[in-house]
Amino acid sequence: MNPTPPNPALFDSSGFLLDPSMWNVTLADRIAQTDGLGELNELQIGLLHTLRDEFAKYGCVTALSHVCHLTGQGADCMQHLFPNPRIAWRVAGLPDPGEEAKAYL
Repeated sequence: MNPTPPNPALFDSSGFLLDPSMWNVTLADRIAQTDGLGELNELQIGLLHTLRDEFAKYGCVTALSHVCHLTGQGADCMQHLFPNPRIAWRVAGLPDPGEEAKAYL
């Protein structure tokens, strides 16, 4: 179960942003705070931007270790910066990736 998002009308029943174009860093910060992460730092924000860029290029979930690599971090950077990859995906304002992808997010 997901915490109540900042503006429930913007999110689906799983807490994913319905329209990824509505995303901005302020909204990401609000989602992160709602999820108990606190205020995002610059490294987290950079990872979120890269995650969004990769999604925009390929239209699907990309290997999170690749996102870490693109930002010059170790392959396990997501594990250190977000409680789990699914939360990073939500905070990045990306749409519901589907049940199969959620199994390995």
